[in-house]
Amino acid sequence: MNFETETKEIIGIAFEVMNEVGCGYREKAYERAMVREFQLRSIPYDQQKIFPLVYKDIEIDSLIPDLIAYDQIIIDTKTIKYITDRELAQMLSYLQAAKLSLGLIINFGNPKVEVKRVYPLK
Repeated sequence: MNFETETKEIIGIAFEVMNEVGCGYREKAYERAMVREFQLRSIPYDQQKIFPLVYKDIEIDSLIPDLIAYDQIIIDTKTIKYITDRELAQMLSYLQAAKLSLGLIINFGNPKVEVKRVYPLK
């Protein structure tokens, strides 16, 4: 599934958050604003859900994406100049750990929202 309808709604929420809040704040502010919109629209979500990173039957770390919407789409809010390979690699790790098939990196670091869709490597 490509979750086109859900993705469009999440991106629309990101634009609404940017229009209301503006740019220049910390990532957590945008994450919380996204959560508030999810609540107002009755969109199911998890915030800061923990996924263990296991190596040879031992938990060596944990991965904590910002948000998961609709039980299927990982959302990582950023406030950076632009999305780089580092953010893409982090999202790929989240997708692998969570066993999900779509991630959205949403960058609020500039006056115009930047969104990058990320799919797991095959």
